[in-house]
Formats: sequence, C-alpha cells, structure tokens
Amino acid sequence: MSTSRVAIVTGAARGIGAATAKRLARDGNAVAILDLDEAACVAVADEIVAAGGRAIGVGCNVADADQVEAAVGRVADELGAPVILVNNAGIIRDNLLFKMSEGDWDAVINVHLKGAFLMSKACQGHMTAEKYGRIVNLSSSSAQGNRGQANYSAAKAGLQGFTKTLAIELGKFGVTCNAVAPGFIQTDMTASTAERIGISFEDFLKGAASQIPVQRVGQPEDIAATISFLCSEEAGFVSGQVIYVAGGPLD
Repeated sequence: MSTSRVAIVTGAARGIGAATAKRLARDGNAVAILDLDEAACVAVADEIVAAGGRAIGVGCNVADADQVEAAVGRVADELGAPVILVNNAGIIRDNLLFKMSEGDWDAVINVHLKGAFLMSKACQGHMTAEKYGRIVNLSSSSAQGNRGQANYSAAKAGLQGFTKTLAIELGKFGVTCNAVAPGFIQTDMTASTAERIGISFEDFLKGAASQIPVQRVGQPEDIAATISFLCSEEAGFVSGQVIYVAGGPLD
C-alpha cells in the first residue's frame, strides 16, 4: 500500500493538470493545485475535497521566483513537505518564425522552462530532506518539431534535457525525475489551435484521430494515468526517461 504524500501540480486549473491533480488525490496524496487564477484552482481543490481528499488551491505565476517561493512555502505549511511535483504549467503563442515576436518567444520559454526550473529548485530541498521525491515534467510530441511552434517545441525539447539532468543530480537523494510527452490530447489548448488554423474542433479531432494508430485522440486522463505511475513508490527505478503517450510509436 502506498504512503500518502504531498503533491504539487502546476497549471492544474483545467485540462491535463486538473485530471492529474484528481488522479493523484485518488491515489491517496494531498494535492496543491497551482495556476494563475486562484479561484479556478480552488474550484478543482473543492472537487477533490468533496470526494474525500485533501487539497488546496494556490494562485501562482510559475515564472516568478518570489511567487514560487511563497506558493511552495504555503503548501509546506498547510499540507506538509511537497515531495511530488508535476510541472505541467504551459502556454502557447503559436506563429511561424518570421511572424513570431520576441514576446511570444519569451512568454513560452519562461512558463515552460523557467517555471519548471523554479518549481523544481523550490521543491527539491523538501525532497532531499525526506530522501524521497518524484518530479514529472510535461514535454510534448512537439519536441520533435511542429510547424508554427518554434517556441513551444524548443521549450518542450529543453524540458527533456532538464529532466535527464535532474535525474542524474537528484538520484542519490531518492528523487526520480521523468518526462511525459503527450501526443494529441483533447483540451482547451488544442481547441485554441483549431480556432487559430480556422477549422472546427470536431473536424480537427477527426483529422488527428485518423493519423493516430489507436484511431482516437488522447484524453487528459490518459496522461494522468502515466503520471500517476511515475509518481508512485513502485516507479523508484524509473528515472531520466521521456515517455511518449501518443497512441502510437514516437521516439
């Protein structure tokens, strides 16, 4: 039987983050839901509490060092030492390279890469003190390259290198670090992509499913299930890995 731990999931007000927070709570962990909008975080936390779990919602911009320190400190005070961290917070600012602004580049890199760095740095002290930790970073199939996403692809590829380095540095403290790289997942983010390219979301989903070997698009719960395993005690010998959850083979 697994021991109850304290988990933080960033970008957890909706989509993959919310599904992951709910799954980790069902696994028996106390969960802190972090996102920009604290009210939206509290709504997810309330849902977990109503189901019998322990959870709090915390507003935080993961790209801001002071906010990260304050948020992690609050989690430690209210729930206990956070030893599970899922770096899921992310945004898209899609555009072709010649039209991509410096602001578009910086915003995406800051949330994905700097955010994961700041959150991991803030939580690792708790993990190393407990001699136990699980870090899961959300990469993407876009790490292999995707038209109109130079910023997002670079950030998601960068997270893979970040993951492998943390696995090397933190392994001797009982801390594992892995990355999950989703393929096409049905979320608000993919809906916004459909809108950007000017087709209906239904047609977008059908087109995507036709290109996936299992003939369906992914759901947030598909990703949450893989993250659940990587955050478990049983996954203690899995570290530094990038697991593509995409309905087919990707390298």
